[in-house]
Amino acid sequence: MDLASVNEELAEIDGQIGDIFRALQNGFQKLDKIKDANRRSRQLEELTDKMRDCKRLIKDFERVVKDETGHVDPNTARMLNDRKQSQIKELNSYVALKKQHASENKRVDLFDGPRVEDGFGEENVLLASNMTNQQLMQHGDNLMDETDQALARSKQTVQETINVGTETAAALKAQTEQMSRVVNELDSIHFSLKKASKLVKEIGRQVATDRCIMALLFLIVAGVIAVIIVKIVNPHNKDIPEIPGLAPPVSRRLLSIVDRK
Repeated sequence: MDLASVNEELAEIDGQIGDIFRALQNGFQKLDKIKDANRRSRQLEELTDKMRDCKRLIKDFERVVKDETGHVDPNTARMLNDRKQSQIKELNSYVALKKQHASENKRVDLFDGPRVEDGFGEENVLLASNMTNQQLMQHGDNLMDETDQALARSKQTVQETINVGTETAAALKAQTEQMSRVVNELDSIHFSLKKASKLVKEIGRQVATDRCIMALLFLIVAGVIAVIIVKIVNPHNKDIPEIPGLAPPVSRRLLSIVDRK
């Protein structure tokens, strides 16, 4: 049956979906020939965008079919529903093919998990209207399990981060204390050097003073010895006074004794 005779909008949407399916078929054929990982990833992203557009068009197709349900005969309604199911099945086949290529590339893409920006994950192909209650409950349980696992991993990561931060803080504290001790030791060494320098200067001044005193004593002793020697050699020199405590020359003493007699 020609969809244009039922609804022109349905025919237009069905044509757009057919174009996307042909593009997906050609895209996956090209993907098998691409060896470079980066090019394969870009090709997968482009195919993912096309599948997203196809999913949106299938929703529009379903919406129009629901609007036309009360205006068409049961056979036409069944044909439209079969057409919709056929579109979903074909899209599911491309999604499975896309996941296979994505796992080979070890890349996580749009259809491998729920995303906030797109509002769909695994259920982006299996429309909610075509899922049974049991499937919905099972899918919800799977999402809850995945969420719990993600929370557990997040808690573990946070705890590991806290432990690393604690260890880093302790290491920084130990290094700070060590640097403080080094600074204190440097201050003590600097003080000791200043004190030693001052002591060396004082010792130098004392040594200089002692040398001056010794030189002065040497001069005095030398002068006394010189006077004694001159007095002995030239006893009649009147310019040289007698040194107190020094005995007079022998000749003068003998003359004095002779005169008395």
